Amino acid sequence: MDTQSVITRTITVSGGRFAPGHLGELTQHLPFEMVDEALTATRTTQSRLRDLPSRVVVYLLLAACLFPEIGYPGVWRKLTVSLTGLPLVTPTTSGLAQARRRIGVAPLRWLFDLLRGPAATVGQRGTWWRGLLVCAIDGTILTVPDNPRMLARFTKHPGNHGGTGYPQIRLVALLACGTRTLIDAVFGPTTTGETTYTPHLLRSLRPGMILLADRNFGAKDLITEIADTGADVLVRLKNGRKMPVLARYPDGSYLSMLGRLLVRVVECEITISTTAGRHTGVYRLATTLTDHHHYPAAELITLYHHRWGAT
Repeated sequence: MDTQSVITRTITVSGGRFAPGHLGELTQHLPFEMVDEALTATRTTQSRLRDLPSRVVVYLLLAACLFPEIGYPGVWRKLTVSLTGLPLVTPTTSGLAQARRRIGVAPLRWLFDLLRGPAATVGQRGTWWRGLLVCAIDGTILTVPDNPRMLARFTKHPGNHGGTGYPQIRLVALLACGTRTLIDAVFGPTTTGETTYTPHLLRSLRPGMILLADRNFGAKDLITEIADTGADVLVRLKNGRKMPVLARYPDGSYLSMLGRLLVRVVECEITISTTAGRHTGVYRLATTLTDHHHYPAAELITLYHHRWGAT
């Protein structure tokens, strides 16, 4: 005789203007229970009822990432525009900024560590290649607010990045190519280079991954560190770099050494088409996948194209 057990869980949630459904699509991706758990785990839940409870502030900050150009008051209006008929508060810019400082970065870091990852599906195009999860690493420059707190750590730089005159940060990210999902990220002052930040991402590499990277990441010690995690690498090398030829294979690739690391080198021509026209360049790729039978050179060249699709 089969028996069944039914477990019912009752959750008490906020009502009125703080009801979770009023926070729009964000609650579909980050349920309010998850946000509450982050606040509890980091001890940042408000100690008394406020017009801006900690849960609401977390969603405000998440929404601010989607609309960085309109400021906190503009984001608040987007979150509350449909709440007609409810007695809403109208927080000032300084009030919203104080609420952000009150909860700090801890709950957001907790949520990031919980959710980061490849989120890869078996059938999604570009996610897997010959049983390996296809990932890419790259860096970019972002602007941050021009205020004394930011200037104490970050530097202003002249240039054409759209934020001339603003402090800037360097962000280096590890992504899953098929889903463009963030696996890990690190950021800091632009006075530190991409390859210096990269070792902080090695914690997220593992066997079963293949990492695509451009020639800025082709330093022999860094590639060796990446290979030591068990992940494989497909990296572009600078054309002027001298690579010893240890053995040649029928597909045109050859066995070589990158420092103390045994690699296979593939030389090819790649044409890139953009709105400005077509550009053909000679590329030299190095990979830790040394079996030319199981990992043909032509497929490795095609695979390297996925790096542009993810970054």
